[in-house]
Amino acid sequence: MEIGSTGRGVLRLGLYAIVTVLGIPLQVLFLRFGGPYARLPVAYHRLCCRILGLRVVMKGRPVRDRATLFISNHSSYLDIPVLGSLLPTSFVAKTEVGGWPVFGLLARLQRTVFVDRTARHRADEQRDSIAGRLQAGDNLVLFPEGTSSDGNRTLPFKTALFAVAATPVDGKPLTLQPVSVTATHLDDLPLGHAWRALYAWYGDMELPPHLWQMVRLGGRLRVLVEFHQPVSLADFSSRKALAEHCWRTVATGVERAVKGRDEPAAQNDVATPAALPAAG
Repeated sequence: MEIGSTGRGVLRLGLYAIVTVLGIPLQVLFLRFGGPYARLPVAYHRLCCRILGLRVVMKGRPVRDRATLFISNHSSYLDIPVLGSLLPTSFVAKTEVGGWPVFGLLARLQRTVFVDRTARHRADEQRDSIAGRLQAGDNLVLFPEGTSSDGNRTLPFKTALFAVAATPVDGKPLTLQPVSVTATHLDDLPLGHAWRALYAWYGDMELPPHLWQMVRLGGRLRVLVEFHQPVSLADFSSRKALAEHCWRTVATGVERAVKGRDEPAAQNDVATPAALPAAG
């Protein structure tokens, strides 16, 4: 199997650039004058996953009938298009992301909530910002690890932002849904611990070389996204107990996928053309 092709990488990045350049002004118009600003990114991310060679396979069902805080592990910048291809949602991201070239602009256009995890004196303000979005009916994705992992394990969750779980939405407890995201195969070959770095971006890795290596791959990376049972703070004795449950649930899902024990019986491949009309 061919691992890298310069021509393939150039083609994929070129198509990604064209789709992005065409999509940015449309999203700006939707945000300014009204329109499906939450659903356009779903179609955009699905198309980008196809272009970049990501095959997204879904297990379980995301909550769709009420505002939900999705609690996910985090191993790569690629988690954004993967989850964005399945959910009409915005993300909670660290402040630095807003300053990244291109990706920062895209994050703002998807109405990302930026938080500074080092500014503890602003914790209440940041919690209220997240709560306000949820009370307005928006979905949000939170990565409680606070950084990206190597994709083979789930780092401990930071509990500070779980304080938002006490926010009522339409008079009911806020819904949280744990989500496990795991890169499992390159085409039909299991990645294994070492090759999972084809997807995972962590530590002191630089983004451009990692992205270039990924788009040159002579195959499609399969990413399994498992949606677990929704919960709320009302189900637990404390915020920390809720965070611990979410961590164990997400970590168990990642571990099963890493070991190859949790391939869904019926795969829902959202990267196929037939799946595109079902966005959101």
